[in-house]
Amino acid sequence: MYAIIRSGGKQYRVAVGDRLQVERDVLGSAEESKITFNDVLMVGGDSPKSGSPTVEGASVVATILGETRGDKIIVFKKKRRKNHTKRKHGHRQDVVELRIDSINV
Repeated sequence: MYAIIRSGGKQYRVAVGDRLQVERDVLGSAEESKITFNDVLMVGGDSPKSGSPTVEGASVVATILGETRGDKIIVFKKKRRKNHTKRKHGHRQDVVELRIDSINV
């Protein structure tokens, strides 16, 4: 059985036992040990259910394993022949690592 959940404008396909990295800003404080996702867009398996937009009564329970920072991305801006200076910035997103415990339908 698997589920498709929405967190922070992104969609994730999860199954029981999966490890997942989600943006920390969306979850708020990551001090809780368990977190419940109620934005379940689809539940798949033997009898799949899809919602419009969410499946009623479905939830996904996950355990917070820890906080870390994601990979660094480079933001580079340049315009040619415009007397425009080059700008180079880096960014690392704070993420929370989760383990999916159960999918409730």
